Amino acid sequence: MAAGLMHDALEQAAIRFGARTALVAGDQSWSFRDLDTLSSRFAADLIGRGVRPGDRVALMTSNRPEFVVAVHGISKAGAASVLFSPAWKAIEAKHALALTDPVCAVTDGPATEMLGGLLGGARITDLDQPSGVGGVSTRGDERRGRAGMDDTEAVLVFSSGTTGLPKAVRHTHRSIGAGTAHWCQTLGLGPDDRFQVATPASHILGLLNLLAAATAGATVRLHRRFDIDEVLHRIEDEKMTLEMAVAPIALALANHPHLEDFDLSSLRFIMWGATPVTQHVAAVVTERTGVRWLPAYGASELPVIAVNPVDSPASWRLDSVGLPPVGVHLRVADLESGVVLPPGGVGEIQVRSPSVMAGYLPPEATPSAFAGEWYRTGDVGWLEPEGWVHLTDRAKEMIKVNGFQVAPAEIESVLQGHPAVIDCAVFGLEDERAGEVPVAVVQLDPGQPLAEGELEQLVAGSLATYKRIHHVVTVESIPRLPSGKVLRRTLRDEWTPVLMRTRADN
Repeated sequence: MAAGLMHDALEQAAIRFGARTALVAGDQSWSFRDLDTLSSRFAADLIGRGVRPGDRVALMTSNRPEFVVAVHGISKAGAASVLFSPAWKAIEAKHALALTDPVCAVTDGPATEMLGGLLGGARITDLDQPSGVGGVSTRGDERRGRAGMDDTEAVLVFSSGTTGLPKAVRHTHRSIGAGTAHWCQTLGLGPDDRFQVATPASHILGLLNLLAAATAGATVRLHRRFDIDEVLHRIEDEKMTLEMAVAPIALALANHPHLEDFDLSSLRFIMWGATPVTQHVAAVVTERTGVRWLPAYGASELPVIAVNPVDSPASWRLDSVGLPPVGVHLRVADLESGVVLPPGGVGEIQVRSPSVMAGYLPPEATPSAFAGEWYRTGDVGWLEPEGWVHLTDRAKEMIKVNGFQVAPAEIESVLQGHPAVIDCAVFGLEDERAGEVPVAVVQLDPGQPLAEGELEQLVAGSLATYKRIHHVVTVESIPRLPSGKVLRRTLRDEWTPVLMRTRADN
């Protein structure tokens, strides 16, 4: 796979596709040439402000066209983008700044005041001002040289932080380029494709989709925020060819009261990523629309690990995230000993690929993430002899009941099949006798009947005895990251004291 710089794909697309539409937002559109010209001007502006090769520039913005311009412009200036979530509060932003030490920041909305207070106003480019990215036009097309840059930092994203404070994931031009090529390959992405990005561009999936679109010459509609009706109308009106989904989007589709009223026949598939597929939800959407799902699996540290084979729809499966793309190698290691297991053995999924991150910040977090040259995903699963990947759960979120490993996702899948359950999450509660016992937190549909003890009975009747749930907690919503991942640790921290007190009182 040829090495290159992150912005090369956009420059090449500007030459190959020129005035063709690259990006649509609201009622406005930009060609590949437009985006490349703006990003070159922004690169020159950064250089004029003193940004040097190897510097880092923070990006804390909503989903907007200037994000695409900025991330490519930063690359052209020889610097690396540090992608801050626009949902972060000051304490999270302060942690990220301390880790990555950016020389300046590109912001919009509340982030401008927040980062301005932490970095100083002179170091902020406010996209809501006329002098923001869209207004940069006075400088020439200056950019840095290329020599030796392939293995330098291109972009830093942040891990989900489900097992501790978020870590900065460092990707080089080489690794993010390899991941982008894998994504284009596994989606079968080409210049006739049209798709939407409604997930945060600051997350690896959102960024990867934008980079892949430039590489393939595809057209992207960028949404400031997710609105299910807007997404469905755009699929119908603009004949989208594929749709990207995470768990909350899949749930919104399945629960939409008028889903059948939309013509979604232009879609080749809906991609499900970030979390294991909830088969009940996926089946409901397919039954109501006729559109099938393409499950995929990746991580911030290694963007594309496995995907169902796009060129073989007859073999697509909901029980497996698929097969690794060319150049990606998988193995499973025992959770205790680290011994590599044969097909069928359940353990930690480990990956070797040119798309793997360069490491974490703080650097001391990096060694434990690798076993030699193999990246340790922290995900538990197994491989079929033919290479199909099955995920059961996160290693550090597994519940250990009387010595047996219990995967929260397995119980959640059963609960999702009940018509009264809109969303749910399962975590382990400390127990004197069993070590831990499963607890279910559920968001219920008030319009659906549910008898006392019905969910407990459903799980008890569907899974092994040691997997039965011991408590059911009802909440208004399940906390999730923008990527769709459940914040089980948040639920555990909130509800463990309550449940322990209730147990003591009884």
